[in-house]
Amino acid sequence: TFTIQPDRTGEDLQGGMGQPPDQPPLGRARGLVLPKDEPLLGRGRALGVPGEMPVQFGRGITRSVMELPVGIPRGVRLPIEEGGFGRARGFLLPTLDPTVGIGRGAAVGPVSIPDIGKLEAQEKMPELQAQVTPMVAKVSRRHGFVGVGRAALPHMSVGRGPIGSLGPVSPIAAPLSLSSATSISEDAPVPPGTPPKVEVKIETVKEPLQKMGTKGSLVSIGSNYIPIRCKNEAVFQYHVTFTPNVESLGMRFGMMKEHRPTTGEVVAFDGSILYLPKRLEEVVHLKAERKTDNQEIDIKIQLTKILPPSSDLCIPFYNVVLRRVMKFLGLKLVGRNHYDPNAVVILGKHRLQVWPGYSTSIKHTDGGLYLIVDVSHKVLRNDSVLDVMNLIYQGSRTSFQDECTKEFVGSIVITRYNNRTYRIDDIEWSKSPKDTFTLADGTVTTFVDYYRKNYGITIKELDQPLLIHRPKERSKPGGKVITGEILLLPELSFMTGIPEKMRKDFKAMKDLTMHINVGAEQHTQSLKQLLHNINSNNEGVSELARWGLSISQEILVTQGRTLPSETICLHSASFVTSPSVDWSREVVRDSSISTVPLNCWAVFYPRRATDQAEELVTTFTRVAGPMGIRIERPIRVELRDDRTETFIKSIHSQLSSEPRVQLVVCIMTGNRDDLYSAIKKLCCIQSPVPSQAINVRTISQPQKLRSIAQKILLQINCKLGGELWTVNVPLKYLMVIGVDVHHDVSKKSRSVMGFVASLNSMLTKWYSRVTFQMPHEEIINGFRVCLLAALQKYYEVNHAFPEKIVIYRDGVSDGQLKTVELYEIPQVLKCFETIPNYEPKLAFIVVQKRISTTLYSYGSEHFGTPSPGTVLDHTVTNRDWVDFYLMAHSIRQGCGLPTHYIAVHNTANLTPDHLQRLTFKMCHLYWNWPGTIRVPAPCKYAHKLAFLSGQYLHSEPAIQLSEKLFFL
Repeated sequence: TFTIQPDRTGEDLQGGMGQPPDQPPLGRARGLVLPKDEPLLGRGRALGVPGEMPVQFGRGITRSVMELPVGIPRGVRLPIEEGGFGRARGFLLPTLDPTVGIGRGAAVGPVSIPDIGKLEAQEKMPELQAQVTPMVAKVSRRHGFVGVGRAALPHMSVGRGPIGSLGPVSPIAAPLSLSSATSISEDAPVPPGTPPKVEVKIETVKEPLQKMGTKGSLVSIGSNYIPIRCKNEAVFQYHVTFTPNVESLGMRFGMMKEHRPTTGEVVAFDGSILYLPKRLEEVVHLKAERKTDNQEIDIKIQLTKILPPSSDLCIPFYNVVLRRVMKFLGLKLVGRNHYDPNAVVILGKHRLQVWPGYSTSIKHTDGGLYLIVDVSHKVLRNDSVLDVMNLIYQGSRTSFQDECTKEFVGSIVITRYNNRTYRIDDIEWSKSPKDTFTLADGTVTTFVDYYRKNYGITIKELDQPLLIHRPKERSKPGGKVITGEILLLPELSFMTGIPEKMRKDFKAMKDLTMHINVGAEQHTQSLKQLLHNINSNNEGVSELARWGLSISQEILVTQGRTLPSETICLHSASFVTSPSVDWSREVVRDSSISTVPLNCWAVFYPRRATDQAEELVTTFTRVAGPMGIRIERPIRVELRDDRTETFIKSIHSQLSSEPRVQLVVCIMTGNRDDLYSAIKKLCCIQSPVPSQAINVRTISQPQKLRSIAQKILLQINCKLGGELWTVNVPLKYLMVIGVDVHHDVSKKSRSVMGFVASLNSMLTKWYSRVTFQMPHEEIINGFRVCLLAALQKYYEVNHAFPEKIVIYRDGVSDGQLKTVELYEIPQVLKCFETIPNYEPKLAFIVVQKRISTTLYSYGSEHFGTPSPGTVLDHTVTNRDWVDFYLMAHSIRQGCGLPTHYIAVHNTANLTPDHLQRLTFKMCHLYWNWPGTIRVPAPCKYAHKLAFLSGQYLHSEPAIQLSEKLFFL
């Protein structure tokens, strides 16, 4: 750092390390040039810019240039009007003023400098290492700027750059690379109302991630991804400023439409950000008149980004363009999907309508830009909310309002006059359609008049209450936050979804699934029909072409793999799974790995279920032998009725008098959530003991009783701590953990996390915990407690800590992946630090089930359902993560819905093959189903545990049950 007294001149300054005063003074702090005719001071990587106005720099500090200019670290953002534009490690300086150039090779303008003696001139400028866009070149022409950075210019250069010859300044610009992204520097503050200044950077091309495995046999796979071609070279983003400010979004749209000759017909505008397929000047000033007060409005359009057509920032307005195309096809937007009301299927006897349609989105993947299309069906009821209210009133007049609240709050309704869906958050009993409300223009009107004038609808029931929908807070341009309530009329609101009563009706559900569960061939035909409709619609094709887009008429077909079949190991037998991955016969013919003798257990049943209870116990005794289970006669407790109080008192009394009871079996009449919840609370929290609830209807079919009894006995063996089957996992000292989150129904704001971890190398012993958390409480807080407890338990069982830990984390969306990577995983690693000298290897894998990807097998020009074990790890995968799609389960009806796995962290050095095969193996270990399931077993266990705790217990289960799968 240099110091200088104000009365000293440049003649008195010595350049860095004693440079003679007759040479151009050179500062050694990474190359400083100190002009001799101004008392300017350069410091380190700092810059001082003289001028007439305060210069904004640093982190929001403004200093007057009347003071001795001092520099700032690593890059200044200087408004163009004020004489400069800063870049990190290099700046653009006006050549009209004495300058101080710094950075790693700064260039200064032509000032009067004495003979430089031995310094050699470099006539030719070497190739720039960093490209400068045409926009920067134009700025340079206007203000006489020169470029800086590590590139040498043909002027006096210092630092790491060669010294060039003195001469006039000429702007230099490298050609714009369309494959690179342009971004705005966001470090320096921007004054309110000022659009950000552009800094064009060359985005380094990422090396492709190594995510492809090799194990298994190659197979052709189709997917619901359709390639999109982009013909435009770039998309240009602009920031639009209205002065004075225009709050109305509609007025902003109108003013911009008036200037279509300037912007062109093809625009995407959200009120402040404008996207165009063509380039305007860097700053365009337009005039408009506000109709309400004749105020002249100045519209400033400034270029902020130049985007490659495949940029993620282009995806949102590509989706807007796609919505316009779907509208041209006559499809109606309901929620987020498009439906064809002209192709409605009416199920008259069930009072339902089924609207066929599509869900669509555009996504950028490893293979490029794709349109993802899925077949969707909207189930609507013929009954309005008012109709259902009338039925409830006839059945329970005394508790009418409570019953309505229970029935409707949380439900989704559709208003057919505008085809919009709303969630009912409450019911306003004190208002009716005769009440008034205020429109946006200030007019006061009644609901009756509003619907008559705007939709031509006459309201028939004038005394009905109103439904309340509370939309989520959202921001509009200008920072205005939209809140409030939307009031709906029950008469005009129709229920959506399948009624709960119908879900329990097998025949009704069979009728419905015929229309909504389509096979692979039918699914692909629907997709091809949509693609044909798009490409044969002139308006749709024209709309896409305006943005340089074209959609293929064929769905994606690529190469995937089918992983090798796994071997299931029982106590003394093992076998390779069949193509259908079903081993229900084998597990009842041979003994499980370990069984727990059922010496003392109790059966509780109401008097009217006595016969079914006796028959079940007899069947248990008959089938237990071949399965390797020893079972004694139970304690029979016959109840006089099936009231909840009767069950609870009898169970509590029996457990108090006989503490050796290993298992409680309850035979219930009907689906009784209240009774089930009470039994589980008693047996999981108050008096910890494994329990089994059985619906009497399930055991009332003699021809199926043997099979049902075998399945119940397997489930009971799990709950007592037995081990059913396993697969060979060659990794030693491995712990596999499953995590899932469920929302507590009793307290809407609370959520519950289920945590299940393996305790042995065979992956047959499991440890489970539950934690509850409030909305803004991080899940990791409870997770750390569970993880440390599991590690301690693992040590007790194995006398060593696990060397590798694989965590399968369910319930994470794409938008939360960075949070998991940057916050959750570091906290997990901190857990290990609490154990001295312990540094296990960790693989953290996010599991996503709610995805729009569908896979098909492909052969002989036909599409079918892919085989279990089908994996796809390229083309449709994420560009930023090591990920893959795995179809682990067998599909009997419908399409192949894979599960998406994303390796967010992997210090265990598990290769893509290891990750894929381990995941497939884990899908074999869910003991409630003798076959593969869609997710790894610990994830499913965690889900079952979280569901039981959040739906019925509303509290943490007793710690005494933590080593048993009591929640199955």
